[in-house]
Amino acid sequence: MKTLRDKNLRTLKGRAKLQYIWDYYKLPLALFGILLYVLIYILYQHFTYKECVLYTALVNVNAGETLTEGLSSGFLDYMSLSPAQNKSELYTGLYLTDDDQNAYHQYTYASRMKILGLIDGELLDVVLMNREAFDAFSQNGYLHDLAEILPQADESLYETVRPDLIANLIILEDNAVEHQLDASIPYEAVTEEHYYGIDLSRTQLISAAGFTEPVYLGIIANTPRLDSSAAYIRYLFANRVGKSLLPLLVRRAPVSAC
Repeated sequence: MKTLRDKNLRTLKGRAKLQYIWDYYKLPLALFGILLYVLIYILYQHFTYKECVLYTALVNVNAGETLTEGLSSGFLDYMSLSPAQNKSELYTGLYLTDDDQNAYHQYTYASRMKILGLIDGELLDVVLMNREAFDAFSQNGYLHDLAEILPQADESLYETVRPDLIANLIILEDNAVEHQLDASIPYEAVTEEHYYGIDLSRTQLISAAGFTEPVYLGIIANTPRLDSSAAYIRYLFANRVGKSLLPLLVRRAPVSAC
């Protein structure tokens, strides 16, 4: 049967030959196509793979092109890392608010789900945020106490940023439920104060962006890239107000998303 098919194939021309090949060999051709696709995909991933050195998110913070570049590729420049082999992921367009009148309130649920997913997947290391987001992150226990971890990671860095550390309260326990059920019961809570954030107002990048309110930096509590997170803080404060920003404005090739 195979010999007869081969003989018939040799006698056919043009479209008839293509139709004959398709009728009798479509399954092997389909399998070959799938294997070829998988091979090409594996090779593409291998040769285009980039190590993600840091995952950063802007929450309730809008960044222009210069700031976005400084917060991502600028960090790679500072670390002397090649953008061809490394990348620094910057998540934007995330908003957290409890204010129904806020223009971004409709995005809050989707942003919250994405943030929780990133934290659970250990794909978020550093957060740059406004006060409202800072309160939400710190009060839910998502941030490191910087007064505890920075002295261990880099004592000189801790001394540099210590005047800019921002404290926040966390509620250890309260009687909110009882208070809601009976307003005559006074609300009581047991709280602790920790330094969960750094005010970035003294850094050149944030100062030059012209924000009308402070931007805070926090490190996610379960980050597996604590050294890179500390290096990121060092990078930001290495370019404090009064120092030249020129190295950060050098154009670099775009860095692909993680």
